[in-house]
Amino acid sequence: MFIIKDFASDTENLNEIIENLAHKGFLHRLERGKYCRSTFRDEYAIGTFIASDSAIAYWSALNLHGLTEQFPNTIFVQTTYRKNPVTIFGTEYQFVRINPQKKSGVAYNGYGNYRYSVTDMEKTLVDCFDLPQYSGGYAELIRAFHRAELNVDKLINYCITMDNIAITKRMGFLSELFNKNELSSFTEFARTKVNRTYNLFDPFGDNTGDPDSTWYLRLNLSKESILKIVENRY
Repeated sequence: MFIIKDFASDTENLNEIIENLAHKGFLHRLERGKYCRSTFRDEYAIGTFIASDSAIAYWSALNLHGLTEQFPNTIFVQTTYRKNPVTIFGTEYQFVRINPQKKSGVAYNGYGNYRYSVTDMEKTLVDCFDLPQYSGGYAELIRAFHRAELNVDKLINYCITMDNIAITKRMGFLSELFNKNELSSFTEFARTKVNRTYNLFDPFGDNTGDPDSTWYLRLNLSKESILKIVENRY
């Protein structure tokens, strides 16, 4: 497999050769100036190739890290640039634009033309709590947090970078509820970020439920319901 990047070249012959190969089916035109071999089907490599400064993220990254058994029909790509959704080889790509200051925690999978960037486990979870509409559902995100084995320092640093008090409180609450002793220093960090504003635990839920005065969260999902979510996975 090979991917041919943008040709800002004065050599018309080269462009003509590439277009001829595409016309004959040897190459596939992904978008202007970007091609891949017609038999290449690595959707993660394609997704990060066509989007600048990007990484596989959100629900797609949850799946890659083994934090969900649900497989999204859409590939979610995080990028610092605006890009419209596209469909390539029958696969839908959703591009989520973030501020450059929130870009961190990028790792790499694969080799050669199959190499692609992906947010690491900790950054994936922080991103999903920040934009849960791209996580495959809030219950699925709760399950992912419960089963993840996390690096405390990374988790703290990404929460600082994200600068979103509500998601830090939600994750601190969950780490305490799930008795994740390995995250004790994160839980303490999260407590220092608690403010006097009540946030919904489930940002998509109704404005109901008991207030938790420790975390200043309104539990529109009760503790009992949350524990049932992780006990009965699907």
